[in-house]
Amino acid sequence: MYPPKVLVTLLIAAGFVLSLSYCAPKEPAFQTILLPTSDGLTIKADVYEVVGGEAPVILLFHQARYSRGEYRSIAPHLNELGFTCLAIDQRSGDKIKGVSNDTYAQATKREMGTDYIDAYPDLELLLDHAKKTYPNQKIIIWGSSYSASLAIVLASQHPEDISALLTFSPGTYFNFKGKTIVDYARLVQCPVFMTCSLEEAASRREIFDAIPAASKTFFTPEFEGYHGSKALWPEQKGNEQYWEAVATFLDKYK
Repeated sequence: MYPPKVLVTLLIAAGFVLSLSYCAPKEPAFQTILLPTSDGLTIKADVYEVVGGEAPVILLFHQARYSRGEYRSIAPHLNELGFTCLAIDQRSGDKIKGVSNDTYAQATKREMGTDYIDAYPDLELLLDHAKKTYPNQKIIIWGSSYSASLAIVLASQHPEDISALLTFSPGTYFNFKGKTIVDYARLVQCPVFMTCSLEEAASRREIFDAIPAASKTFFTPEFEGYHGSKALWPEQKGNEQYWEAVATFLDKYK
């Protein structure tokens, strides 16, 4: 038997450990799958699935020098809003949030292209996978920085497959098949959400204004803001403003 004072100390310590365990953040629930490309790579995709029903599906594409890890804290929140999410490693990227970009590593090892436009087939591959896997669900695409620009291309080329488009800091970073991103923006018919940092807003307006879609939203934060989807990370000051705008836009697709 422990003396009473020792026993009390042990119980307090045990309670402290339990409280730490209880308060520890949960790891996001997802399954990683492999998608073979037509040119011999294997793309990793994290699937954050809403259980039950036929939840709309959001395809998440990361920014430059990043990986699917960009969405480790974003996808679970989108699940809470009622959306199944798939996040991939595009071949133009690297590492973020402790998650290495496996597609980029494979492409580099094989001396294959890893420029922004080289990643476009990876976006098309995920769209094709989503169409086959979720044939009855609405498909929404979401891009960050360079992939936001590629997502505009994707939406313009697959209007029958895409219900909505969210773009975080798209830009005229490149031409694609002889056309500018503004040229592709003129072909987008689905509803569009666009946002960026405050500093970027004026230059992104050119792309936004070119979009003929009847339903489109341009969100500008009330503070300096951030480039790309990392604006939604919980550690970013003011992320709540971005989340409120995103949730409002997505609400009609639940």
